[in-house]
Amino acid sequence: MRLFLDTADLSQWQTWLPTGLFYGVTTNPLLLERAGQPCTLQNLQTLIDQALNYGIQEVQVQTWGNTVAAMVATGLALATDPSNGFGTRLYPQLVIKVPITLGGTQAAAQLVAQGVRVTLTAVYAPHQIAIASALQATYAAPYLGRIQDQGGKGRETVATMQRMIDRTGSTTRLLVASVRQVSDITALATEGVGTFTLSPAIAAELFQVDATQAAAADFERAAIALAPGP
Repeated sequence: MRLFLDTADLSQWQTWLPTGLFYGVTTNPLLLERAGQPCTLQNLQTLIDQALNYGIQEVQVQTWGNTVAAMVATGLALATDPSNGFGTRLYPQLVIKVPITLGGTQAAAQLVAQGVRVTLTAVYAPHQIAIASALQATYAAPYLGRIQDQGGKGRETVATMQRMIDRTGSTTRLLVASVRQVSDITALATEGVGTFTLSPAIAAELFQVDATQAAAADFERAAIALAPGP
């Protein structure tokens, strides 16, 4: 199981990343906007370094640009560790997110050819998994909640995507985004889906089990009662 924290809010990183629960962090330009973070190469490189200081395994940031060439150039710049003197070493922990449009797929193919790991994002339809698998993308990110918002059967659609991956032997891994409730994780995990990106609100819901809280309080009460006196 891999869980990613889906935010660019540094206060949420400070709260959640030290728990050890999260494999990594995911961001995109919309999340940067919500967090008041500039969508610039310089700022993103700073954020990448800050995230990695928490000891996580991966950071996913999204490229941008109006042309294929621009998306490739930005993606390569993001993926390159500026601390390397020659500027040619790729971050081993970095994954570049690219929208699964025609232009985005062309850009992703060029990035993959240069050794950059990519996530094809904004996935809505099962057939898009064929694109991601053919490209050998590291991840494909279906938007579960948004599929449901459009009247689709979100869980069934994502489960179909997972079966496609399993039955074709694809190395692409689903990264389920737009998770709206904890029960989505349970339902999809039973279908073999093992990677989710969660908002801080959903992360908090993972621990909102009243019976567990009551049991923990009982343990603490008993420990105090049995402690030797002064």
